Amino acid sequence: MDTEIRTDTVNPPLLDCRGVTKSYGGFVALDGVDLKAWRGRIIGLLGPNGSGKTTLLKLIAGLLKPTSGTVTVNGTPIGVETKKVVSYLPERTYFDSSMRVDETLDYFADFYADFDRGHAEELLARLAIPTSAKFRTLSKGTKEKLQLILVMSRRADLYLLDEPIAGVDPAARDFILDVILSGYNRNATVILSTHLIYDIERVLDDAVILANGRIYLADSCENIRRSTGGSLDRYFREVFRC
Repeated sequence: MDTEIRTDTVNPPLLDCRGVTKSYGGFVALDGVDLKAWRGRIIGLLGPNGSGKTTLLKLIAGLLKPTSGTVTVNGTPIGVETKKVVSYLPERTYFDSSMRVDETLDYFADFYADFDRGHAEELLARLAIPTSAKFRTLSKGTKEKLQLILVMSRRADLYLLDEPIAGVDPAARDFILDVILSGYNRNATVILSTHLIYDIERVLDDAVILANGRIYLADSCENIRRSTGGSLDRYFREVFRC
């Protein structure tokens, strides 16, 4: 199957994964993943539970090291320099419950030189989230929106979003997708892990489908729809029907 999203034949890829394997003892979470992605794309990282989506995002973010293989961003091996240009949203919240919203803004401003505090405050105002509110007083959905706002308010080259719409009600998903679309630099790329394909298919340029730690398919959504005669969501359901 294809493992390269062919959108630019002149410039080098923004992300380049070569032979990436990650093992935990006898369990292989990723098995020889080859993947290239270029700038200016919103990419859906899809696959059933346990397929390796979160592991791949953590490797790109520099939170894990591959057992074998290499990962580069802008041609640079994963490390301190790539963390300056990669903005990562984990699946679970990580702020201390006693922190105020404005303290989370301070935290991002201190750690990331590319953080646009004004943009973050504008989005928080749209949600009517007071900056004096304690993190623990926010609903689960509001906590996740806050973290997404912080992550998307960085002027990064690569955004990694692990299940950003899984914990919110359907009415809030349009706002979250709007944050993703409006917040990122058009010269950057977003990789968005999700199992709610129907809700996000309209914003995706490309899809990478993982199965059992390997890439099953990587292609533009347009090519997938053209070749299958249906939506990406329908194709995914047919391939992974229980």
